[in-house]
Amino acid sequence: MFQVGPGSVHRLEVVGGESRREVHPPATRTQLLFGNVFHIFSCEWTRVYFRFREPYSDLAYALEAGKGGTRTILMAVQAHIIKYLLFVRNTEYTHLERLCRISRQEQGEALAAALADTLWAAGGDGRAVVCLVTAAVRVTPSRDYKADNFTERIQLFEFSEKAAAQEFIFDHINCFKGEGSHGVILFLYSLIFSRTLARYISFFKHFPLAVLSLLLTGRVCPRLRTPRLPVWLCGISGRHSVLFGTDSLLLSDWKRERVFHLYFYNGQQEQTTTAHLTIDTHSHHWEEDQSEDPSRPEKRRPSVEMAIRTKWAGATVSWNGTDPFF
Repeated sequence: MFQVGPGSVHRLEVVGGESRREVHPPATRTQLLFGNVFHIFSCEWTRVYFRFREPYSDLAYALEAGKGGTRTILMAVQAHIIKYLLFVRNTEYTHLERLCRISRQEQGEALAAALADTLWAAGGDGRAVVCLVTAAVRVTPSRDYKADNFTERIQLFEFSEKAAAQEFIFDHINCFKGEGSHGVILFLYSLIFSRTLARYISFFKHFPLAVLSLLLTGRVCPRLRTPRLPVWLCGISGRHSVLFGTDSLLLSDWKRERVFHLYFYNGQQEQTTTAHLTIDTHSHHWEEDQSEDPSRPEKRRPSVEMAIRTKWAGATVSWNGTDPFF
């Protein structure tokens, strides 16, 4: 894990945009996250970081996600990574193969872009705060704060330019994707502190759903089924996954919504390839006789299909040889 030592603080502070030294004591941080100063992150959270699958593989673009509370954050960032790789960087070719041909460096670039984009949106398109772990304790814990040997060593760097924040994150990408880096916690702190103090009130009126909303849109607002680009974070059977298409015009041209392709990734180690689904919105042969009991096991539909039909009612879904995800 890269650590910012006392001798390197000045060098880090002059990397583009604006940044400043620690201003929030650890008790404030934990209270903002948990509502009290005695709650600390579980071992599950402290172990998790942004870990990609092998580069130049079928899932080179994909993050590994467990089954706990960190899964939602990882899959939300995954959606931003897919958006960047398909629609933000060189967009001359947008197809699934582009996601499979990325190197380890490109993985880091995509993660830096995804994190910066999310933090910048959370800061109202005017600022971003990046949290890193320093070698030295920044604030001495007091009696009203339960130390965890991590939170009290966090330093905040504030940027007034999105490009500078993205460059800074990429320069220290191992602070988020290196083993033992506490990468997801660092990102969560960065997300919350990227918001101005005046916006905390509306944030905590809706917490914890506000965290998910911040990850997706940078605002505390309802989730929408029709984003500008075809990338969705899906809550299916209590777990979050990513559904996406490679056609940037899919949601802006109704003619393209007749028969089209979507791809599905659930973040689990057991998934070794991206599931390819073909959606037909004008063929209703899947509809069943209303007299039949839909609760019968043989009539049960995969949850992914039912989620797709909340957007395209009556659509048929072909899994193209892949066993359906229930």
